[in-house]
Parts: sequence; structure tokens; C-alpha cells
Amino acid sequence: MDAIEFEEFIYYTYDDYKKWEGSWELIDGVAYNIGPAPYPKHQRVVFKVSKELDNNFECSRENCEFYISPIDWKISDTTVVQPDVALFCEEPKEQYFTKTPPLIVEVLSKATALKDVTTKMKLYEREGVRFYIIIEPTTEVLDIFELIDGKYSLVKKCTKEDSFDFEIDKDCKTFVDFGKIF
Repeated sequence: MDAIEFEEFIYYTYDDYKKWEGSWELIDGVAYNIGPAPYPKHQRVVFKVSKELDNNFECSRENCEFYISPIDWKISDTTVVQPDVALFCEEPKEQYFTKTPPLIVEVLSKATALKDVTTKMKLYEREGVRFYIIIEPTTEVLDIFELIDGKYSLVKKCTKEDSFDFEIDKDCKTFVDFGKIF
């Protein structure tokens, strides 16, 4: 028996994605079902981290705001993702954002953890997301990655005893006291 050829897979586009029921992401033409609603703790952490990022946000640029999922970031016609929390610095002209956010947070859930730490991490690295924060809500541990020379580097592993200053660029910064999110 021969191996499956990638040409035999069905690849999808944004036009297909717009028609689907439920929660989906599209990465390089491959459809990913986000699954059932996450656990309440997941949603509480998403809310609290976005609130903490936003409350401490200082930025002189217009149109920079934190958003929580569901919100589409359309990277290309074959890639649309919904980060749990993202800092977008644009006024969207459509139902989605198109510019690379400088900061993304993914809170792990059983349905999405593997994709968040592999596929989406590689995607965010490739697209130039400066800070990628991965939060494990059950153990209350998180990793902060920074894009350095085109590759993610773990800059800090945190618990609720930690805090971190994010220098987004010369115009924007924020601060998180992780004790306030767990």
C-alpha cells in the first residue's frame, strides 16, 4: 500500500471557511475544528489576562487594542486563525484583521493544546508575531516567547508569583502581574 500523497488532501480557502458552522481555524489550507466551548477556567484566564494586558497598556499609536476570541486574523486566503487574545494595531476594513499582531496569547485547552504549541507556534513565528504567550491554566504556568532573529526564544517561564514588562516597540508597552490572572 502506498503512502497518502499530500495532493490527495482537500485544501480549503477563506471562501470555504466563511460557510462553515461552528468554530474553525484554517492553517495553510487545512481545516481545524476548535471543538466544544472551553472549560470555564480557560475563559476566566482569557478574560483576566486580556484585562491585565489592556489595563496596563500604554501606546501612542492609534488603533492598537487587545481583542479576545472569537476574532479572525486572516493571514492569507488559506490561513485564518482565532487567537485567544491578540493585540491588533489596525482599523479592520472587513470582518477580520490582516496585519500581524505584535502579541498573542493562547490559553491551552484539551481540544487545542497540541495545535497551539506546535502548528500555531510555527505559524506565529513565521508571520513575525513578536511575543507569544502560552498559558497552561490547570498548572497555572506560562511561557513567554519572544521573536529574536526570526526564531522564538523562551524568555521567561512564569507562575502566579511573576510579572513581566512587554516592550512591544518604542511607542507601545504593557505589563502583566500574573498573580492577577490565576
